[in-house]
Amino acid sequence: MGKIVSFTQMKDGTKADYDLLDQAERDHAVHLPDRILQTLQRLDHSLEGYPLTRLGHCLQTATRALRDGADDELIVAALVHDIGDELAPYNHAEIAAGVIRPYVREEVTWIVEQHGLFQTYYYVHHNGGDRFMRDRFKGHVWYEACAAFCEKWDQASFDPAYDTLPLQAFEPRIRAIFSRKPHDPRYTNS
Repeated sequence: MGKIVSFTQMKDGTKADYDLLDQAERDHAVHLPDRILQTLQRLDHSLEGYPLTRLGHCLQTATRALRDGADDELIVAALVHDIGDELAPYNHAEIAAGVIRPYVREEVTWIVEQHGLFQTYYYVHHNGGDRFMRDRFKGHVWYEACAAFCEKWDQASFDPAYDTLPLQAFEPRIRAIFSRKPHDPRYTNS
């Protein structure tokens, strides 16, 4: 174990303590792209019942986005949109949005955050639910973009015969996006 802070309660921390923690966080963040890739790989052994693994689905969604001419942020969003499935199956979209929020424009974060609700359009009516729940966002500036994300890429990506690109094909984009300075206004609009 390396250096540690002097406090046992945060209120007792010193500038030196918080400088130490700031550096430790920066050192840790350098490896975020590796952790994203590892987390995606774990999706290859998760929820069953679909004709593809969750990783296969994410790769196919990203492949469709790439082939459709999407920009790198949307391609990466398509790849990580279900990354929260393992820990938050009932709010996975919020987890995925939280992961990408510091690195991409607000539109992309919003699409990822809402895709779970927008996807219900395709199945919830089979169990008596309201498939038009997403329409509460009608008129929102990114409503159509999220609907298109779901229609063209997400809901269509369960085809084992589709020529899906491997994870390695997306690794440079993952590394580029998740190596950005977090909350950089050049990318996040904030």
